[in-house]
Amino acid sequence: MEISEQKAAPKIFGEYLQELRALTKLSLRAVEAATNNVVSNAYLSQLETGKITKPSPHILLALSQAYGIPYEAVMQRAGYFPASQEISSGERQAKVATFLGDTLTTEEEDALLTYLRFLRDQKKKQK
Repeated sequence: MEISEQKAAPKIFGEYLQELRALTKLSLRAVEAATNNVVSNAYLSQLETGKITKPSPHILLALSQAYGIPYEAVMQRAGYFPASQEISSGERQAKVATFLGDTLTTEEEDALLTYLRFLRDQKKKQK
């Protein structure tokens, strides 16, 4: 999946969450289930549209686990603490969020997302 540069560096936190959900191919209801109902689909929709702009840390923890990305990365994007390092505009930040400081090729990013989907499918089969 190719992401435009505009989507790779979203201006607001809600766009970042929308991009993460799109990359993981999860519906709003699937995220609700993945967070064990900690984040309702209605609440997530409000976050993504910018109606709610400062979710609590426990909400961010649940979302980071559902999307398989580091909690610190989500907390940083939500504005709870400053970025430890600037990312150049040429990097595809949305997918690279889990690898702060590393530069991945498109092929590496795609392979990681494929593997993440595989792991999530395996987890669903076990339930």
